Amino acid sequence: MIDGMEHLPTTEAAVTALRALADRYEREIEVVHDIGADQTSRRTAAGVGVTTDPDGALPHEAHVEFGGLPRVRVRLFPEDDALIDVEGVECPDVPRDDVPAFLRSLFDGLAYVKARRFPPGYFLVVPLPGDRTHKEFIPMIVLTPWLSARVR
Repeated sequence: MIDGMEHLPTTEAAVTALRALADRYEREIEVVHDIGADQTSRRTAAGVGVTTDPDGALPHEAHVEFGGLPRVRVRLFPEDDALIDVEGVECPDVPRDDVPAFLRSLFDGLAYVKARRFPPGYFLVVPLPGDRTHKEFIPMIVLTPWLSARVR
């Protein structure tokens, strides 16, 4: 991981790792924090003015946007997962600990788009450590110039 971080126990730890990645790849970064049960997206049932979960925890969600190409947005959830949007392709349920490796693969040019002839389709393939990959279906109408340039 970044600077010896192998586990990202909190949303704030993940944001710190993403800021380090932005510095390393010389990219602009914009971070917006939503803190409290009444502010986070997965707690819509929280009452008005209720900021903590029933167990007393204060949920923290962050929205991170990177400048440059590819266009990347990351939504870090309090439940140890993230939603990563790459050029309009949503990659849900990425474990929080895999987010920095996922982004390094994108920024280093290791990610590619796999084309399938029949039935026709495209998949964004992002290599991760440990011989793992994250594969996400791409509708043909979503192929941007950045994605089209990586078709294999």
